[in-house]
Amino acid sequence: MSRLRDQLEITTDILLRAYSIGLFPMAESADDPNLFWVEPEVRGIFPLDNIVISRSLAKTVRTDVFEVRVDHDFDAVMDGCAASYGDREKTWINDRIRRLYRQLFDMGRVHTVEAWSDGVLVGGLYGVRLGSAFFGESMFHRRTDASKVALLHLAARLRQGGFTLLDAQFVTPHLASLGAIEVPKDVYRRRLAEAVARPADFWVWPKERRVPGAEALAALPKRDRAAPSA
Repeated sequence: MSRLRDQLEITTDILLRAYSIGLFPMAESADDPNLFWVEPEVRGIFPLDNIVISRSLAKTVRTDVFEVRVDHDFDAVMDGCAASYGDREKTWINDRIRRLYRQLFDMGRVHTVEAWSDGVLVGGLYGVRLGSAFFGESMFHRRTDASKVALLHLAARLRQGGFTLLDAQFVTPHLASLGAIEVPKDVYRRRLAEAVARPADFWVWPKERRVPGAEALAALPKRDRAAPSA
């Protein structure tokens, strides 16, 4: 993994430019005010035509166990992604990350997909949109399958809107179980350049419209739903 320390103030323009060439920022911890640029030698992506959906997860999505909202509460999603829970004892989301991505959210370049239950946020994710590429940054859950449902709704929206790249940065066993794969840096760069240059419509489903789970599943390839239950 290549790292380059930040030697100047990062602006939203610099941040978007960095994403367009394969870089993204991280901090060592929430308490560290510094950032460094990361460019993995092997990149994690989700092929949008091969999201893995177990039968049990498909049932959860189809029956709308969670209410899925988009761009409803950015700050709450950031709080969830930054929180320590389970086996995650620390986070890389510091104050600079929060400020930068809040600015990008206000510009319409960052989006959240959120899972709600009885008026409470129980899971979600956020990421950066650029051309037909979406860069997933972080996700969290407080209820079983909440983040998975958010991810599937995101993938369905991206497919429906003509996106060609869903970046996952790194592949973990959890993400691999949902279909994430690794590609070499040179392959990723080619796919990235093509995706950034191509337009896509994130709002193919309007913000105020609640997309039923059955409709989200219909936007994903049917053959993926035969995956065994996790």
